[in-house]
Amino acid sequence: MLDPTFALGLAFGFALLWVSFGWWLGRQVKTHDAFALAGRNVGFAFACATAMATWVTSNTTLVAPQLTYQFGIWGMIGYACAAFGLILFAPLSARIRQLLPHGYTSGDFMRLRFGRFSWIVFLVISLVYAMSWLVSLGMAGGIVLQSLSGLNYHLGMSIILAMCVVYTLFGGLKAVIATDFIQAVIILCGVIGIAIYTLSHVGLEPIHATLSQQHPMLLDLLFPAAMMFLFNNIFFGLGEIFHSNVWWSRAFAFRANVAKRAYLSAGLLWLPIPIVTGFIALAAPVIGVYPASADMVGPLVASQLLGYAGSVVLFIVVFAALASSLDSLLAATADLLNQDVYYQLINPKASDAQRLRRGKQLILLLGLLTWLLCLPKVATLGALLNFAGAFVASTIWPILFGLYVRRFHRHGAGVAMLLGTLCGLVGYFYIGFYVAALIACAVSLVVCVCAWRMAREEFVWQELAAGGEDDRRN
Repeated sequence: MLDPTFALGLAFGFALLWVSFGWWLGRQVKTHDAFALAGRNVGFAFACATAMATWVTSNTTLVAPQLTYQFGIWGMIGYACAAFGLILFAPLSARIRQLLPHGYTSGDFMRLRFGRFSWIVFLVISLVYAMSWLVSLGMAGGIVLQSLSGLNYHLGMSIILAMCVVYTLFGGLKAVIATDFIQAVIILCGVIGIAIYTLSHVGLEPIHATLSQQHPMLLDLLFPAAMMFLFNNIFFGLGEIFHSNVWWSRAFAFRANVAKRAYLSAGLLWLPIPIVTGFIALAAPVIGVYPASADMVGPLVASQLLGYAGSVVLFIVVFAALASSLDSLLAATADLLNQDVYYQLINPKASDAQRLRRGKQLILLLGLLTWLLCLPKVATLGALLNFAGAFVASTIWPILFGLYVRRFHRHGAGVAMLLGTLCGLVGYFYIGFYVAALIACAVSLVVCVCAWRMAREEFVWQELAAGGEDDRRN
């Protein structure tokens, strides 16, 4: 384990570095458009890096090993299938820019395309998911410091949250994207190095032999729960990306000819990372690591294998992964609240300066709320995150129908999301987390098909662009 004083100094050093960088980048951010969408002029390199780094969350570095430890081969492969979300969002991002060139959030699309009822249902789902993800990221900060150095869980969680809140507050999406670029390089180099070391010092044969004797189900390709998790995670990943304002705000911020290539490249770059991080967990029985909590298996195995230097590398990689997601989610969720709640519902005549000020206040409030929700540490990271699967998977089909099908009953989207979520939650509590997204997606599809068949009027696509332009002018 790392020396507690050294680990604390390392955490504070990184915090000071990112906060200073965010302050420097934010000196010229004077308008709401620049703060929320980085001026809508992000190029390919930064676009690809921020998409990839944001998707390499604490879940990739901590939950992927946890699920591999619990479900074996299918857990590792199933988590990697979340890359399909980024890859399939590539054509959607181009379509979004085409239909809504002046949009700010995913909520803008739902409001203009489906009306108030579906928009409200969508906002509730988006905020439940955002808070689940924020809390899982905050918890992961505490878990990493605790497992690698023995420092108090609450201290680690507080440091990572405070750091991300402050530099996002200074520079908005511009600071988020710039820091993501650096964090993406750190993550890729660190993960590859740890995997190579594990493979060379433990080897595939000892891992296979130990698992065959002690945990044969982890190698069983017909392990029923693991197979259900595989398909569940595919739809969970699609729902996470298709609905989340984290990815919609980037579609609006990237240059029009960049978004599609950036998301496709980011998905391909991300694909092997969960396999690499998950593989580490399979070495746990070989080296005699049996964690008290499954979401600590990745850090414990890596620190056991790589020693003190490895713990430092792992600390840096996970810290970068946490920051790259937490800052993005803070900015995107604050934008959603600012645009869809404050501007659309509370103060439609708000000036640019008022919206900019409100966006910063919302980032502070979200950081404080996340800190309070992280204090009890009520669940493991995997259980907490998968709770949101029922919510997000229900949004997949309404968004696809809304983007590509003219004839669709406007209330059908809200009903599909509502019924899909409720049925998915029933599956979550009465069957298991590994079926929640599957059930929600299936129910939502049935309702969407009915809404398509019942519709009589065709939507005029130009209404999306006109509505977005009105919002921008106001």
